[in-house]
Amino acid sequence: MKLIILDRDGVINEDSDDYIKSVAEFIPIPGSLEAIGKLCQAGYTIAVATNQSGIARGYYDMTTLHAMHNKLEQVLTPYHGHIDKYFICPHGPDDHCDCRKPKSGLFAQIANHYHQDISNVPAIGDSLRDIQAGQAFGVHPILVRTGKGERTLLSYSAELTHIPIYGNLLQAVDHILATG
Repeated sequence: MKLIILDRDGVINEDSDDYIKSVAEFIPIPGSLEAIGKLCQAGYTIAVATNQSGIARGYYDMTTLHAMHNKLEQVLTPYHGHIDKYFICPHGPDDHCDCRKPKSGLFAQIANHYHQDISNVPAIGDSLRDIQAGQAFGVHPILVRTGKGERTLLSYSAELTHIPIYGNLLQAVDHILATG
């Protein structure tokens, strides 16, 4: 199985320091739907690994989160795209769970769910915590400049010297598909 792991906020949809709290605030980043469609057409299985501490903070609930994901599935339809499974950390930073990135628990869940070694599977994110979680689990982390990506690059360039960096998800996907 060809697998790819995507962060959600800042990679697939616009991000906000005030959190994405409603379906109306869930707005795809230009090119992200096309990128997911291209991956699906190329035979990739797409897993999303996302911190959603807004749930623990009481900004929204699981019903709203599922409605956001349903919206994503609907807007992906014209692109022949689909997310196979969402792996979610609903905990806050003080909950000390093992699934909140930069810890690698979401990646362990993904490996367990798909019953496969996910070493070197591409994992695309927009923050240092995405990169750190990927490195801790041995996947192939990739940074995009959308969302918090530009800020991450400016603040942590020394930590990102060997990490591939692309302008957005579509550019990253085009490179992945071109290089096999």
